[in-house]
Amino acid sequence: MKLRLLFISIIISSLGFSQDDLSKLLKKYNQESIPYISVRELAISETNAVLLDAREPEEFAVSHLKNAVFVGYYDFNIRTVTDTIKNKDQDIVVYCSLGIRSEDIAIKLKKEGYKNVKNLFGGIFEWKNNNLKIYNQKNQTTDSIHAFSKKWSKWLKNGKLVFD
Repeated sequence: MKLRLLFISIIISSLGFSQDDLSKLLKKYNQESIPYISVRELAISETNAVLLDAREPEEFAVSHLKNAVFVGYYDFNIRTVTDTIKNKDQDIVVYCSLGIRSEDIAIKLKKEGYKNVKNLFGGIFEWKNNNLKIYNQKNQTTDSIHAFSKKWSKWLKNGKLVFD
């Protein structure tokens, strides 16, 4: 386990941007009212958290985290969650490309009464930057990631960028 943490740290440090840069970006766009969970913490923990993907359908179809539930962003409907997750104490991790849109969705979940909601720091980009597996719509591993926009694509350092 220590070897895996060391490997992840080496990968992160070789990406060409720092966690500080990503922290500054998220601080600029987020209220930080939802606690973050790091990619490392999520990847190595034995969690029963429900993963919610707060991106758009075309992004989810190209790539998502294993067993993630698509909830969307622009067409998000809280009933999608309340109909599926009845236990308001359930651990929930919301993610998007970087952690900006996911915070908005996580705030809506908190307002609905969900108590254990976290935002994945760096989102699916940071997940892939750490060489962790992502899956396509056929639930097969893929290196492709829908980048949402060219503006945000610079944060993906590992994988194959896909645009509409």
